[in-house]
Amino acid sequence: MDSLRARKRLKLEAPSGSATLKGNSILEYAPVEDSNTTRQSGSLHRPITPPPRKLSLKPSESPFVKTSSAEPNSLTIGQTENRQDVELIPSPVQLTKIEGLLASDNLDTLGLQDILGDPLIRECWVFNYLFDVDFLMSNFDEDVRALVQVKLVHGSWKAEDSNKAHIDDAIRRYPNVQSITAYMPEAYGTHHSKMMILFRHDEQAQIVILTANILSRDWRMCQALWRSPPLPLLTALTDRATTLSSPPKLGSGSRFKIDLIDYLKSYRGRLKGLISQLKEYDFSSIRAALVASVPGKQNLHSCNPEEETLWGWPGLRNALQNVPCKQGEGSPGIVIQVSSVASLGPTDRWLAQTLFQTLQTMSIPAKVRSHTPKFSLVFPTADEIRRSLDGYASGGSIHFKTQSAAQQKQLEYLKPHLCHWSGDGIPQSSSRPLTEDKDRQAGRRRTAPHIKTYTRFNDESMSSIDWALVTSANLSTQAWGMSTNAVGDVRICSYEIGVLLWPDLWKENEDDAVEMVPLFKQDSVGNKVFDRGHEKLPNCGKKNVTRVGWRMPYDLPLVPYMQDEMPWCATAPCREPDWMGRSWPGFGAS
Repeated sequence: MDSLRARKRLKLEAPSGSATLKGNSILEYAPVEDSNTTRQSGSLHRPITPPPRKLSLKPSESPFVKTSSAEPNSLTIGQTENRQDVELIPSPVQLTKIEGLLASDNLDTLGLQDILGDPLIRECWVFNYLFDVDFLMSNFDEDVRALVQVKLVHGSWKAEDSNKAHIDDAIRRYPNVQSITAYMPEAYGTHHSKMMILFRHDEQAQIVILTANILSRDWRMCQALWRSPPLPLLTALTDRATTLSSPPKLGSGSRFKIDLIDYLKSYRGRLKGLISQLKEYDFSSIRAALVASVPGKQNLHSCNPEEETLWGWPGLRNALQNVPCKQGEGSPGIVIQVSSVASLGPTDRWLAQTLFQTLQTMSIPAKVRSHTPKFSLVFPTADEIRRSLDGYASGGSIHFKTQSAAQQKQLEYLKPHLCHWSGDGIPQSSSRPLTEDKDRQAGRRRTAPHIKTYTRFNDESMSSIDWALVTSANLSTQAWGMSTNAVGDVRICSYEIGVLLWPDLWKENEDDAVEMVPLFKQDSVGNKVFDRGHEKLPNCGKKNVTRVGWRMPYDLPLVPYMQDEMPWCATAPCREPDWMGRSWPGFGAS
């Protein structure tokens, strides 16, 4: 045992690439089991079972993360199917692993230990809203847990804030953990961003953008994450190439790096050490656009998007101006799926004229017809919360107020857009037939949604995707920004962060054809997905054809609310018991 630990310490000092970890085998969890009892540690002195071979996927070459349910997917990895020579790219976004689900529903998913359990991590910056520091630390490899330098970036600055009290108490027990309070100029703003930045002993870095708080209960809800490829240190050659490509194209790694550093600068000097480190790394392998929000005002009349990072909805609009949209069969659809809907006003002015207009932005050839998209808002009902893994307990993290007169007016204009999260619970008074497609079930019906996604489908059948965004931003003016005022200012209250992805990011040549398709219960593009509505490729005759997957958190087709159905309201009491026999007194009730 001691000799193995000694060899492990030597590996931490070894040159780059000398240590690579493989994943554990898939575990099927029961709802009553504690995460710490079912999880296998990443320590090298214990046996590690090789991962099962994934069907039609090359093993990941990334040395970053050991995974227990699948190999990590790299943005640079594809596969070629003999038929029509189509390159297939796994989903760049993954769902989180959830205890209590079948192993088949947890395929290609990641738990927190899969991200943090690598003993080569030397420094970890964690940006989030809520923290359970003990839960966070338990997910590091036990042999380096006390050595990893952990920085917690949060917005809890008030002395009476329970989150601040918990963090302050925890760091007294963990000498290697440091607390950093974000610059918080807005009274109604929050530090809602959810991101990790990892630095490793082999001189590589990684960016992780996710939707979960650092709380154990959040990791029993439906969540998602995006991980960058391995980021090596810059060389003289790559540094010069980055300098020459000015201004860098949106969606490129160089532009992502600029926008990320601009985001970190908004913390007003608190993150100088982190910024200095990131400047030394090569981001060229990243294919994504950073879409973030920072508190404060930005004037749209005076800023130049090519020289200055835009935040909130103006930043999203600027990104979407670079995204081409295809014309599929029927009208396109834009699906907003969030865990919280804030007060948007008694009329739909902000929703329709600011957010919806932003989401309709596109770069589209003049010869392509442009239909007005149909907007849908996916949000759970009380029945879907009752039947989720944790029942009503998960409802405290999901918010849609419907009780006051102003909230009722808001509900009226949102109701036509509302669609179910799971859609498999039909009221007894309903004669509505339930249309189910077993090949398009996401395997997350019994998990309450804390994930936030915004997706544009280019056809009525929702078989092809123009772009998709995974983010911390819910449906609120605090997150996305108010409408432009008379002098051109947009005011944002909160920190948010997400990544926007679209098919052309994987286009190598101008005459290549690239398509993004929804995937269910897996991250790889299988034959069923390939055959669905794609018997003839839309770009036949192109030199190369690439199909990129997008892991879906909800089922298709969507199931609209009926007239008498209501979204879950956490502040309203529910007497009907959940599946565990518990009633709900209302959020915040004593």
